[in-house]
Amino acid sequence: MIITTGNDIAGHEIVDYLGVVRGIVVRSTGIARGFIGGLRSIGGGNIPEYVAVCEEARQHAYELMVQHAQDHGADAVIAVRYDATEFMQGSTEVLAYGTAVKIVRV
Repeated sequence: MIITTGNDIAGHEIVDYLGVVRGIVVRSTGIARGFIGGLRSIGGGNIPEYVAVCEEARQHAYELMVQHAQDHGADAVIAVRYDATEFMQGSTEVLAYGTAVKIVRV
C-alpha cells in the first residue's frame, strides 16, 4: 500500500476516494520511563525516554490507520497527517489520519 503526505501519487491516477481513515492510540509514559524522563527534564535537552514513547505511539497509530485503509479496500492513503493531544495528565492521544483512495497506474 502506498502511503504519502502528498495529495497525489506520481505515475498513478486516483479513481475513487474512499474517505478518511485513522488510527488512534492513547499512551502514557509508564512509571520507569516517566521517572527517568522526569529526572532528565531537570537538566533540559532531548529526553530519549519520551522520544521512544512518542515514536511507539506514532508507529502504532500509523499501523492502525493502514489497517483501517485496508479494511476499506484502499490501494493507497494520501494527505497523511499526525496529531497529538494531551488526553489527561501523563497520557497523550496520537492520531494518524489520511484519505483512503483507489488508484490505477498510468
